[in-house]
Amino acid sequence: MTSACQALPISPWVQKYTARLATRSQVLDLACGRGRHVRYLLDQGHVVTALDRDLSGVADLAEHTRARLIQADLEASPWPLTGQRFDAMVVCNYLHRPLMAHIIDTVAAGGLLIYSTFAAGNERFGRPRNPDFLLRANELLAWADDDFIVYGYEHGPVEQPRPAVRQSLCALRIK
Repeated sequence: MTSACQALPISPWVQKYTARLATRSQVLDLACGRGRHVRYLLDQGHVVTALDRDLSGVADLAEHTRARLIQADLEASPWPLTGQRFDAMVVCNYLHRPLMAHIIDTVAAGGLLIYSTFAAGNERFGRPRNPDFLLRANELLAWADDDFIVYGYEHGPVEQPRPAVRQSLCALRIK
């Protein structure tokens, strides 16, 4: 599924693991960008909160009955979801380590953390190159501590949607 407003196709990682969700699950797409996963999740029947510092890519969804749009600069403002929990959280192509405790806390017990972003080694393929934006070896696994059961984890080179080094995790929160 790709439209004019979506530069990238739906992540196969997101497709694979969101298939585990019950219909009308409450899902947060953190740093949603142009909304490729927001739209996919809405098409799957979920209730989706789209959070980003720039909501222009999902502005057309403002009146959608199962979409909630939250504009917030996650790196310069307080966490906007304190006390809220979601059945699943999707994070793709975004890394800001100071948010990790908030991200983990926002996944409800029995909920899924579905995370996929660039990792060390990606600098040889292009952006991002800055180590601040590249996961270290097994970093996502370290975040999924005793509160999670890991359903899937990958770290290494990929060819699609473009050559890169990625780290991806799907974990079920048990506590």
